[in-house]
Amino acid sequence: MAGPRRGFPAEIRDAVTPRAALLVLAVLLLQLGFIASYVGALHDPSPHRLSIAVVAPARAAPQFVAALDAVPDEAVRSSTAPDRATAVQRIRDQEIYAAWLVDPTGTKDTLLVAAARGPAAATAAEQIVGALDSRQRRTLAVEDVVPLAEGDAEGLSSFYLVVGWCVGGYLVASILGISAGSRPANTDRALIRLATLVVYSVAAGLGGAVIIGPVLNALPGSTWALWGLGSLVVFAVGAFTMALECLFDVVGIGLAVLVFVVLGNPSAGGVFPPPLMPPFWRAIGAWIPNGAGTDAARSIAYLGGSRLTQPFLVLAAWAVVGVGVTLLAVARRPGGAAPGPAAVGAHGPAGHGG
Repeated sequence: MAGPRRGFPAEIRDAVTPRAALLVLAVLLLQLGFIASYVGALHDPSPHRLSIAVVAPARAAPQFVAALDAVPDEAVRSSTAPDRATAVQRIRDQEIYAAWLVDPTGTKDTLLVAAARGPAAATAAEQIVGALDSRQRRTLAVEDVVPLAEGDAEGLSSFYLVVGWCVGGYLVASILGISAGSRPANTDRALIRLATLVVYSVAAGLGGAVIIGPVLNALPGSTWALWGLGSLVVFAVGAFTMALECLFDVVGIGLAVLVFVVLGNPSAGGVFPPPLMPPFWRAIGAWIPNGAGTDAARSIAYLGGSRLTQPFLVLAAWAVVGVGVTLLAVARRPGGAAPGPAAVGAHGPAGHGG
């Protein structure tokens, strides 16, 4: 005989537990954060301290430097270069975004840009210098000294490559946590899980490098170097996600999405380089694996491997923190070290995670 009919409020309480309600609220906040972060970072690109060097005779250079410095809102960070060759080298070394070559005998100037560092930055430099030249009744020709590859029309290939690597990193760590427990049962299992992540990272790094290069011809540069970069990006993101799961259980997956998707993607400099982003995103971009990986991929592909030390150190730091926190969380699990035989017998071999 059926029991008494339960009221609808009771059914709601059973169907949506307080824990589930909190998780739903967290997802809502994450979704709103996604919208706010992407739109906030990308809706109104404005140059801020865009580095432009002036190449002009010693007597004339201060006039053009002053014109750049007078651009409102600190849009330009001006400097001088002694000659064209030095300016080109500084662009390739990522010291400046553009160089204004002033014609000392006429009125036709040249602007050197590097579309490979971001077409938006090249366009912004052209607009700024073009406006200054027009006021002085001078003309401006633009020369791209580090052009994009044919298969990288908008300069986004390096960004999407790194985004793919990041997605793989936090997804594989999430899958390992969901399938075998957020926190490994003991140090041996933690090391096995990390070793699995290493193997996956090497495979994912190679796959991405081959697809972006030999298969699609979307990005030039050394496949070997991109393979190494990709392996480090995937492992850094995966290890850090694993650490978050050890500390916060399933909530750690949401925190990983917050770091690598909500904050990391829009600040990575893929669509707009740092000088065109608002202060918050400009400040954090290079210190998150998404931005560090994008900077490194562009350098490998187009800029002769210049300025790779910082992004690789950033990626290594995320990897080390991820590994360290994971092992520490396992060693300091509640009740001491790994569960003994009695605990295993009571809960089964998988009761505490794999």
